[in-house]
Amino acid sequence: MALRVCVTGAAGQIAYSLLYSVARGDVFGPGQRIVLTLLDIPSMMPALGGVVMELQDCALPLLDEIIPTADPAVAFADIDVAILVGSMPRREGMERKDLLQANAKIFEVQGKALDQHAKRTVKVLVVGNPANTNCLTCVKSAPSIPVTNFSCLTRLDHNRATSQVALKLGVKPGAVKNVIIWGNHSSTQFPDVSHAIVCRGTECQQVYAAVNDDAWLKDDFIKTVQTRGAAVLKARKLSSAMSAAKAIVDHMRDWWNGTTQDEWVSMGVMSDGSYGIPKDIIYSYPVKIKPDRSYEIVQNLSVSDFAREKMDITARELVEERDTAAQFLSSTK
Repeated sequence: MALRVCVTGAAGQIAYSLLYSVARGDVFGPGQRIVLTLLDIPSMMPALGGVVMELQDCALPLLDEIIPTADPAVAFADIDVAILVGSMPRREGMERKDLLQANAKIFEVQGKALDQHAKRTVKVLVVGNPANTNCLTCVKSAPSIPVTNFSCLTRLDHNRATSQVALKLGVKPGAVKNVIIWGNHSSTQFPDVSHAIVCRGTECQQVYAAVNDDAWLKDDFIKTVQTRGAAVLKARKLSSAMSAAKAIVDHMRDWWNGTTQDEWVSMGVMSDGSYGIPKDIIYSYPVKIKPDRSYEIVQNLSVSDFAREKMDITARELVEERDTAAQFLSSTK
């Protein structure tokens, strides 16, 4: 049976980098047939038509059908997976409150449409920023779908952190395991390598010991990961797309197939109070994913005073975002 996968913001540059990988089997497997539903706003329908033509021209054997639409009810009908890429970008002169207001409305509509039209088993990945709080809005707007079926993308930050450590040590990224992104997908996020390891052949050691440069790990490394998106934007005059699409593929592939026994990944999920983080926010934690596609937050990791401060700073920002966005939801008026 074909898997029904919806991608929103489907005419945008992230989706353009993503859709080929989804349709050719990189995410859900080389034998899994796919029906793609592509959602965007009415003004983007001509551009979306071009994306559809290109997908057709790829002649992908796993792609059964493509459904372009501006109607969330059509896009979300009986879907198995929703990848919510589209959001209102921050424009020059826009206050953060304005950004939260615009996106609260978008993701409330999409959450309600998921609640009404998607399968109860749908897995929802929120990518559009502010991703954590947009994901929370979706959760609140889709009460019939289990909260554990929602997550937001912090895998891009996770990959960035992994890459920076690998570059520092002169190893391939695959040699670095178990970095953590705590908190918000924003400049307050805390990239943490205090539990990460690097393996050269059969020899593994702690990243902190391998790097042997506490000053770099507690300063430049963190700042580089926190501001990497801004650096890409400054250089390209466009936001990260190829790397964001790759992170979406990584996130969904692991969510669909599970993680290996000795490895965890970073995902924004509903806080259950683990590590003293307030409940009722979407917070990035280290998680392991089981073959049944359920996740569990990795427990009992030691937290230094340095880490505690960083983890709390990003949690406070998420609480503030949650409370601001809640003012604009119709259910709270």
